[in-house]
Amino acid sequence: MRRSRLGRSGLHLSPLTLGTAGWGDQVDDDEARRITEAYLSAGGASFSAAHAYGGGEAEQMLGRLLDDVVSRDEVVITTKAGVGRTAGGRVVDTSRGGLLGQLDTSLSRLRTDHVDLWMVHTWSDDVPLEETLSALEHAVASGKARYVGVSNYLGWQLARAATLLQTVRVPLVADEVELSLLQREAQHDTVPAAEHLGVGLLAWSPLGRGALTGKYRHTVPADSRAARRPEAMAPYLDDTSRAVVEAVSTAAEGLGVTAAEVALAWVLAQPTVASALIGPRTATQLAPLLRATGLQIPAQVREALDEVSDV
Repeated sequence: MRRSRLGRSGLHLSPLTLGTAGWGDQVDDDEARRITEAYLSAGGASFSAAHAYGGGEAEQMLGRLLDDVVSRDEVVITTKAGVGRTAGGRVVDTSRGGLLGQLDTSLSRLRTDHVDLWMVHTWSDDVPLEETLSALEHAVASGKARYVGVSNYLGWQLARAATLLQTVRVPLVADEVELSLLQREAQHDTVPAAEHLGVGLLAWSPLGRGALTGKYRHTVPADSRAARRPEAMAPYLDDTSRAVVEAVSTAAEGLGVTAAEVALAWVLAQPTVASALIGPRTATQLAPLLRATGLQIPAQVREALDEVSDV
């Protein structure tokens, strides 16, 4: 699994980054170890976490694996700040104090003195952007983060943030956005902005929240995300989405691969995408995802997928 350059920065990521959003909730320590060992054996070296994942347990689990399963210096660790969980639900705090406080907590959980890439988890109108970005500047200056970026920023938000950071000579190198054959909104403004600015994209939910694997073609498994959160999955299971899923499945059958491989390969072929985030719950689920890095979708098939998903 050869690493890809993140935008115009000097940071290189594995084409598939192992996400930990389900760790501590759907993935326990033993399974996390099996998944990590399989991922590393395939040549993967990029891990994605966030202060909010698993109520903090995801970062702690990853921290316990570092230097036990693999040396810290051999992997790229990404984490995000700005979102937290309380008894009342999701809380967004992109203030300088809130972000830096979460960074210190993340470093403690991860058992490291720095992360390779630190990102603001989401945009917020409640805090001036200049204040939010001052936390990124401080993180780089203090050595707690080697590179900085943002997550879920629209094109104009990304451009504004990158321009402001340029004035203090701190490059903004990444934007983590949702991108898949079922969610192509980022292509309208974020992808062109990132390409112009030299910012690399990390694609989250490249499998359309699991729908593009074909698991929902005939039924909704009882242990699936659609069963747990039907309202969140509804846009990915409507008639339009079903047509895309059928097209992906047909392409996969013709190519002799899985639907997940086709969906991931399509994302990895998009301009400015340096890595796609995957979140398998078991080592068995990981295996077919890893094969996507070697799949080249024929131009005719890619054009057909572009057409059926262009809504």
